[in-house]
Amino acid sequence: MKKPLIFIAISILTLGLFSCTKEKTGFTPKYDVNQAYEVNVVGHYENFEAIEDEFVRFNKYYPNAKLTYTYLDNYNKIITTALNSESAPDIFFTFPWMINDSSYSDLFNFTEDFSANPGDIDISVIREGLLSKKGSEIPMLPIYVTTYGMMVNEDLFNKENISIPKTYNELVNACQSFKDKNYANIMMGHTSQILYPMFFPHFCSKIKDNKTAINELNELKADAGIYLKDSLELVDDFMSHDFINLDECAKLKNDYDAVIKRFFEGDIPMMLASGQTVSGTEKREKQSEAFTNNPFKYSLRPIPSTNSGGIFLNSVNLCFAVNKKSKNLEMTNEFMRFLINDEQLDNMSKIKRLMTPAKDMSLDNIYASFSAAEAIYISNLGLNDAADQKVRTAGSRVAQGKMSVEDAINNWNTIE
Repeated sequence: MKKPLIFIAISILTLGLFSCTKEKTGFTPKYDVNQAYEVNVVGHYENFEAIEDEFVRFNKYYPNAKLTYTYLDNYNKIITTALNSESAPDIFFTFPWMINDSSYSDLFNFTEDFSANPGDIDISVIREGLLSKKGSEIPMLPIYVTTYGMMVNEDLFNKENISIPKTYNELVNACQSFKDKNYANIMMGHTSQILYPMFFPHFCSKIKDNKTAINELNELKADAGIYLKDSLELVDDFMSHDFINLDECAKLKNDYDAVIKRFFEGDIPMMLASGQTVSGTEKREKQSEAFTNNPFKYSLRPIPSTNSGGIFLNSVNLCFAVNKKSKNLEMTNEFMRFLINDEQLDNMSKIKRLMTPAKDMSLDNIYASFSAAEAIYISNLGLNDAADQKVRTAGSRVAQGKMSVEDAINNWNTIE
């Protein structure tokens, strides 16, 4: 029997409830501000405080508007069905990987093409490398960006008078210093993330301008394994120092709640993580008795995988698409015009604690160090899904000691 859909609708009715004082956003309404209309956003977040805040902000311009967010249970499987229904959403969550997944081909019959500048939505505020394209069309716009790195307990570094590393040699020396001070766990992470934040950005940096390498990797040529060599050797070298206890890492049940709560115990200098993990930290500070009793300053930093520093791998976390068959298309685009703005994107990213896709990249302090890192856009790399997965698996196998560097290079294209 199919699991019933769960619809949780949160309506923001702001007429008479909020001040009509306009914010300094540079936004000027195009239409009659007194008209009443409805716009519904649907997605897979059970709670989406950031969009609710944007509803409040938008209602200062259009006080009679009714804006709602609806959570769809089992989102990826039912979104196309929802778009075909009588109560189809006006705006819906999308992800870049959907473009190359044939099971979502029908979904793109509903997506508005933002390259055609509908409703005067200014997509030039978004970093171009984050725009996902389907042919010549831009069917979705990024709302959040994520990356990979290590959460750093800055107070532990200060306590032990150890500098937070900015180069690979400094990373090895810092880990050795903690080891000499008898720290049981110097660097941890969920098994799925063991040195992934080091290996994959480093690998992307090595091939980003090498079209021959990318073509041969995409063709899954056996000889293309040589392009993984430097990054695999980096991982192998780091693991040889015994700074990571794989048995302890295996105890972490997931890469979100379990990782955050373990990090908040305060005895781990560095925790491998993604921006998605970091997005849940602020809410869990009060949920952690250890952190509440002994709070500490922490940040997410790129792992310094070279002696020039770390690498900022830009990866889209979430996009919005507009239903071009919307009954309220004109006003839906008006809300998107309001939203695709430096200030609003920045506001949403701060509430969700993810990164903004805007060119004017104002970063939450927790991400501040990424501003100095080499930036690479995963969408511009050109690596197809099959090659991407093989490369990631090869790096994971070497990091976990399940495969030698030589075996990974020679067999990368047949790894399952």
